[in-house]
Amino acid sequence: MTQQVKKKWLGFLLLVLSICAVFSTPFQDFASLPDEIRLFQGSIQQLKLSLPVTGSIAASNPNVVDINGASTTEASINYSSPVTINSKQSGETELQLKVGNVPIKTVKVNVLDEYKVYPGGQSIGVQLQTAGVLVVGHHLVDTGTEKISPGELAKIRVGDMILKINGMYINDIEEVGKLVKEAGEKKEALTILVARGEEKIEVQLTPAHDAKDSAYRMGLYIRDSAAGVGTLTFYDPKTKKYGALGHVISDIDTGKPIVVGDGHVVQSRVTSIEKGMNGAPGEKFAIFQNEKQKLGNIIKNTPFGIFGEMDKYPDNNLVNEPLPIALTEQVEEGPAEIMTVVDGQKVEKFNIEIVNVIQQRFPATKGMIIKVTDPRLLEKTGGIVQGMSGSPIIQKGRIVGAVTHVFVNDPTSGYGLFIEWMLQDAGIDINGQKKLKAS
Repeated sequence: MTQQVKKKWLGFLLLVLSICAVFSTPFQDFASLPDEIRLFQGSIQQLKLSLPVTGSIAASNPNVVDINGASTTEASINYSSPVTINSKQSGETELQLKVGNVPIKTVKVNVLDEYKVYPGGQSIGVQLQTAGVLVVGHHLVDTGTEKISPGELAKIRVGDMILKINGMYINDIEEVGKLVKEAGEKKEALTILVARGEEKIEVQLTPAHDAKDSAYRMGLYIRDSAAGVGTLTFYDPKTKKYGALGHVISDIDTGKPIVVGDGHVVQSRVTSIEKGMNGAPGEKFAIFQNEKQKLGNIIKNTPFGIFGEMDKYPDNNLVNEPLPIALTEQVEEGPAEIMTVVDGQKVEKFNIEIVNVIQQRFPATKGMIIKVTDPRLLEKTGGIVQGMSGSPIIQKGRIVGAVTHVFVNDPTSGYGLFIEWMLQDAGIDINGQKKLKAS
């Protein structure tokens, strides 16, 4: 065999060995080690390396964690066995993994104070006032000689939000009507400020006289409020903040998110349920209960739900104590429960399965796929129905997320989002605890 052939075979052998090493369990375990680990105080995390070597792990701050039960700056480790990290107090530390004296990996560990909130499940009514008035359509005004839409001529689009007219902030439709009438009688144009996405545009609109109704019109269909029902997700007794719905409230005509001007949540009572079927999601039918008694306000409307403040945890609850929340990386595939109302105001627990967890480093609405397994709920609703969005998801005694969307072609299944993202949108920073500086 020539030297050249030997080199080719040696190169091929090294390539095969490299491929085998890359796909080996030890390599995969090591490659999957995160750069950062978050833990709640008192919880345990295991690192599985499966490396057939010994070494050590050095902790920059041994007051924060123990390594395999040892409270020391550096602990000897057999990497063929799982390494246990036991969190002791809130703070930050860095773990440097070594083989001999050679560092092979540095992992930052952030230990957080455990955070608890009350799970929801209560059916709530939503009364939302827009920040301005929303344009939802154009219409023609019959002046007797022609049919025109002054709003369309002024280049006002469906989905625009009217913020000001003649320099005055607009809060409701009645205010618009008065200003349009005054301008029409004076034969003057209105100066209108509209919000279009992130852009603000000023236009001139001259009202047209409706010959049939003898009134002045803008040729626009507008809306200043929205109402509906949903489910409370959580209540934080420390901050009095709450989150609900698990999805954004959008205008039914434009499909665009409603910008909150003012709003309240009230109690609601489920009166009946339209069972979901393939291709036709079901729906909870509910009525507002004690509308004069406001449970809380509405400050934000985001892709993760509605948020605001409540004076107290609603009375019709299922638990007496707040539950700890789970970090996104702590949510697992397997059995879980949701809390929701299917009759009256009674909050009940129902069994589900978390069939897939989508690991997310940044906020996104579709964090897990869930499937209803509870025979009672399947019989009553067919699975996930409209109005159930926001129902908290509980796993191993922790609040892990909320129901957000149903699969149209399979009402037994749908998406859930992580509770961490809802807390973040509510203005609750679970990572903002006081930390010990690593030394």
